[in-house]
Amino acid sequence: MSKIKWMICLLAAVAAVFWYFNRPFFFVSSNQHLLSAIPAKPGLEFSTRFIHSVQKTPVEEFFVINDAMNGFVLKSTRYQSFGVGLPFLESEGQFRHEGNYFIMDDMNRPIGELILRPGIGTEFTLIIGRKRYPLHERVLPGAAVRLWVGPYYSVWSGQCPGHSPGKVGRIT
Repeated sequence: MSKIKWMICLLAAVAAVFWYFNRPFFFVSSNQHLLSAIPAKPGLEFSTRFIHSVQKTPVEEFFVINDAMNGFVLKSTRYQSFGVGLPFLESEGQFRHEGNYFIMDDMNRPIGELILRPGIGTEFTLIIGRKRYPLHERVLPGAAVRLWVGPYYSVWSGQCPGHSPGKVGRIT
């Protein structure tokens, strides 16, 4: 094979590696380790579900990855009883009552990253597509769980405290 063909193959391989490590991923990490890295795309939907610490009723929040793929948009929330921190003002979106639930739609609240702390009894769960990830079973109560979007090389750039490069766990 000629030198030119080798150079073309080498450049193609370098470009492929560069592309892969610069692709945006949806990361889920705790102080202990990286829980998951999922290829990101604009509009990727996910939700969180937890038991409100005061009201002791379920709360669901619905998000999408934003178009710039550098954060999220809180689209809506659904809950069973009014409580501290739950939206209800007209300025926060379209409020409605449906069956046993209060729903706030059209919130469109931009969020750069999410830092969540599952507590005892919260049953904190992350839902991506049809998969449910019970984070309250994977981290200690009160431990920070960070959700963010960034290039894959973020796992090696110090953005994942406690993470060993090249070692990505899976939420199971």
